[in-house]
Amino acid sequence: MFESFWRTVGERSTIVIPGWKTMSYFSDVRSVCWFLETEFADEVRRLHRLVGNAKVDDGRSIVVGTGSTQLFQAALYALSPLDGPEPVNVVSAVPYYSSYLAVTDFLKSRLYKWAGDACGFPGDDSPYIEIVTSPNNPDGFTRKAIVNGSCGKTIHDLAYYWPQYTAITEEADHDIMLFTVSKSTGHAGTRIGWALVKDEEVAKRMTKFIEINTIGVSKDSQLRAARILKVISDGHEWPVTDGTERFFEYGRRMMTDRWERLREVVRSTSRFSLPQFTPAFCKFAGETTETHPAFAWLKCEMEGVEDCEGYLKSHKILTRSGKHFGMDIKHVRVSMLDRDEIFDLFLERLANL
Repeated sequence: MFESFWRTVGERSTIVIPGWKTMSYFSDVRSVCWFLETEFADEVRRLHRLVGNAKVDDGRSIVVGTGSTQLFQAALYALSPLDGPEPVNVVSAVPYYSSYLAVTDFLKSRLYKWAGDACGFPGDDSPYIEIVTSPNNPDGFTRKAIVNGSCGKTIHDLAYYWPQYTAITEEADHDIMLFTVSKSTGHAGTRIGWALVKDEEVAKRMTKFIEINTIGVSKDSQLRAARILKVISDGHEWPVTDGTERFFEYGRRMMTDRWERLREVVRSTSRFSLPQFTPAFCKFAGETTETHPAFAWLKCEMEGVEDCEGYLKSHKILTRSGKHFGMDIKHVRVSMLDRDEIFDLFLERLANL
């Protein structure tokens, strides 16, 4: 969906990297995250100050990763007791992002293991790690930590806490906050994410994980991401003279239009239902805004249809079943971020069922 915006930006978002540049493993040996490019770190802080969605000026560290998935793995490693008698439990409230389960259990680590729904976790004196995704993937709701145990740690995945998806109601201030360019700007192929980490020792352990895992993160990708973030901040901080739309205004307009059209189709068919969200005042936009998640959490309401994914697939609509998110198969997740022609075709096929 964001591709059309970046086409209008043109050369302002283009970067040329000479063959002699970024050849070393190291970026700044004085930094906790020694492979973090200073230019990228500066633009990350600048964008968060502009949007007001996360604290960055209180001494916390930035750790760069190959997308937020690697940072999630690094955070699990950093928060897990190395001398624990058994793996620490990892939980998240359903419906949870499907990759959490897969990534947590993939290597069958002795440090941590997937323990399922946070709502059913006892929260006693045993250690645990809770993942809080807000806005949530797949259903789009704002989330807070649920488990209230004395030995727990939390990872806040804030990949969708940007003005095109939801109201920016506060400056998030959590111990570990994960972000990614794939959801903030649309550049999934750049494979860059970042974590804002309050505890320096945790940041060092996360950095160590990435060092052992991939010996750092691509500098070329960091420099490209830095240029992309700079274009966004410049567009909002300086007067627009060439008629180009500001990025977050573009994103909010597109998401508003798509959600309005989807809700109209769903109302007309009465075969499906969608979550309802409460509007909130957005400090970034300076007005009350609706929530428009990157995914639609669609539920089949038809009698005799249990497998919503299978039913839609039979009508050439590809979705992801609720079973992957810890839910029943009457729910599916639908991407709201595809190109215009694909989204239009989705609505057409949904309306014709």
